[in-house]
Amino acid sequence: MTTSDAASPSDDAEQHSSTGSRFAEFLALGEPLAEFNAENEGLLTGAGRFTLGFGGDTSNAAVAAARAGARTGYLTRIGDDAFGHLLLDMWRSNGIDTSAVIREPGGETGLYFVTRQPEAGHRFTYRRAASAASRLSPADIPLDVVARAGLLHVSGITQAISSSACDTALHAMGAARQAGTLVSYDPNHRPALWPLERARAVILHSASLADIVLPSLEEGQLVTGETDAEAVVERFARLGPQVVALKMGDSGVLLSNAGHLTHVPAHTVRPVDATGAGDTFDGAFGARLLAGDTPLAAAEYAVVAAALTTTGLGAVDPIPHRRTVEEIRSAAG
Repeated sequence: MTTSDAASPSDDAEQHSSTGSRFAEFLALGEPLAEFNAENEGLLTGAGRFTLGFGGDTSNAAVAAARAGARTGYLTRIGDDAFGHLLLDMWRSNGIDTSAVIREPGGETGLYFVTRQPEAGHRFTYRRAASAASRLSPADIPLDVVARAGLLHVSGITQAISSSACDTALHAMGAARQAGTLVSYDPNHRPALWPLERARAVILHSASLADIVLPSLEEGQLVTGETDAEAVVERFARLGPQVVALKMGDSGVLLSNAGHLTHVPAHTVRPVDATGAGDTFDGAFGARLLAGDTPLAAAEYAVVAAALTTTGLGAVDPIPHRRTVEEIRSAAG
């Protein structure tokens, strides 16, 4: 099955001509997933009831960007199945442009299951082998759409699901750089998806292509070999990105902007489910940069948005809208 005979742009989505207005300010590329989130704590075998939702790190980031006020679009392949149609509905309900989403006849959309245990935190179980998104190819990237975007967001998970998806992500990043579109990159390393040495090589190369790098502390330590948070940030910054935001959970974010380090404290909440919190930070951070915020102001907004995401079940439903975030920030003084 080739791209030319198996795929076509979403035909009932809002259409945008190549000569028309900008497709999106915040443009994300990656693998979306349907989510089954266990309603009770415990192992998957004893979960019983699940809530249907949505996931996929860059899809989550796109929703967060849209709810933070950015004009947003998504690039991916999905199956022409019930889960793919549900994802289309979800994106459209959030104002995300899906005109460049490719629906693959006979293809399947990936799934994942979320369970939680008090001490072990959340655990993911995936059913994504041979998903439509894993067949992403460089030919699937509309270069005019990338060129008109303000920012392209890509992640290491997309690069890990298949060689062709990795090639696609790097192709899109190169096209964005050539066009002057900002590149935002989250390594989002998942050890189960690819060997560490390959992951390290691809992640460090990708960071060198990015303007903004958004690693977590744990993966940053693993990829760079550094243990100290400042050393991790400095290692990424030496690769060339202007901004590095090291996400450290309840310890906040260590932000490097043109080499200047600032610690942004976390926003304190009572967490229920941390699924997608880092993705929400990515999307909110990018959206606020596009709105004209400084990196520090964008990070201060994004840490609140990310924290609020952990107060409900699932990756998408708890992502806050801008008004909610601003009200909480105002109340906190």
